[in-house]
Amino acid sequence: MEHSTIRQSRYSEVTSRIIAELEQGRLPWVQPWDTSLCGCTMPHNAATDRRYSGINVLILWAEVVCKGYGSQRWLTYRQAQAAGGNVRKGEKGTTVCYADRFTPKAEAEQARGKDREARTVAFLKRFTVFNVDQCEGLPDDMIAAPVATDPVLAVAEADAIIKKSGARFNIGGDAAFYSPAHDFVQVPPQAAYHEPVNWYRTALHELGHWTGHPSRLDRDQKGSFGSQPYAREELVAEMAAAFTCASLGIAPTVRHSDYIASWLSVLRDDEKAIFRAASAASKAADYLLAFTEDAA
Repeated sequence: MEHSTIRQSRYSEVTSRIIAELEQGRLPWVQPWDTSLCGCTMPHNAATDRRYSGINVLILWAEVVCKGYGSQRWLTYRQAQAAGGNVRKGEKGTTVCYADRFTPKAEAEQARGKDREARTVAFLKRFTVFNVDQCEGLPDDMIAAPVATDPVLAVAEADAIIKKSGARFNIGGDAAFYSPAHDFVQVPPQAAYHEPVNWYRTALHELGHWTGHPSRLDRDQKGSFGSQPYAREELVAEMAAAFTCASLGIAPTVRHSDYIASWLSVLRDDEKAIFRAASAASKAADYLLAFTEDAA
């Protein structure tokens, strides 16, 4: 019961925050951070250099914006101490979560008696992290200002994703879309965009959809326009594009703000929906970013 209570309260807490943001017309995956203070990148652990993923990206991005931090780097209390520093007195940490599974004792015993595999139950582990701005005495390499991504290099890496993915990528027409039935992406010519970088943001959004094909990450893409399955897939593609853009150093933007009402409906009906969508978006972004590694 304790696991269930913790799990439900965390799902509810995070979902309520995101619903509140959406109700105000703000999208948590399109953060208006001041790039002169904090570079556009994914949040990562300052000790291990591992990037956070899924719902933790939204949680930590929101904290950077809310608190005005100048870094996307985070540490646990013990990691700060192990690095030779400490969290400043009075600082309040940010709760992030890690999804895990466990097998209840009764279920394990029943499974043994019936000679079948035991069913596991999902739950969230919670732990607290602090931004490096909340710490003191850390090594210089942990607190040094990050080197800004060269915009030309960022676009070159986006080009590499498009080319190396092997996706059927058509340029033309006046609409951007992905066709699940025929497995191709179509995007208007770059000349149709007032800012060239918006063409890349659009392309990465549609490639986010492309990752969901049954031969790749196999997401449900059968929903018709206006349905909840359709809204869920758009939510995944929006965040996948945001995570991919931020990883490349391209500030995320929104493609479909007119879907806010349908996203709110999805989140209100299922407090786990944003967790599932963010997890799927991380997998989609990782799938796309792997093509930049192949190109290296």
